[in-house]
Amino acid sequence: MNTEIERKFLVSAGTYRQLARESMCIQQAYLNKDAERTVRIRIANQQAWITVKGKSDASGLVRLEWEKEIAVEEAQSLLSLCLPKPILKTRFLVPYHDLEIVVDEFEKPKKMILAEVELPSEDTPFNPPEWLGKEVTGDPSYYNSKI
Repeated sequence: MNTEIERKFLVSAGTYRQLARESMCIQQAYLNKDAERTVRIRIANQQAWITVKGKSDASGLVRLEWEKEIAVEEAQSLLSLCLPKPILKTRFLVPYHDLEIVVDEFEKPKKMILAEVELPSEDTPFNPPEWLGKEVTGDPSYYNSKI
């Protein structure tokens, strides 16, 4: 099982769109949104995954994550079992130094723009670009499962 080390930010400017190397539409929904774990189904670019995420540590920076690619047809069937309020978003992949910033423009269930960067270790330095705004790492109201 992998450990996810991730910082999240609000986005203060649309500069990321010009910097993105790729964008994709994503549909996702949750089979489980328990406080100790979430189970998510995601479809993007004719690929699909099931993902289990554990509870974040006290800082909100680190949590266990398990993900497996599944057939799109299976994912579509599983979506029918998911909890209400599926998420629809457009994801932009933005190279930044040796990292990649992921910017999600949420359409449903509410409009919002969030950015996240996965780090190789907890002590990896990260100097955010000027188009990122307030850091919201560890604020549960910005978890996809809470949107």
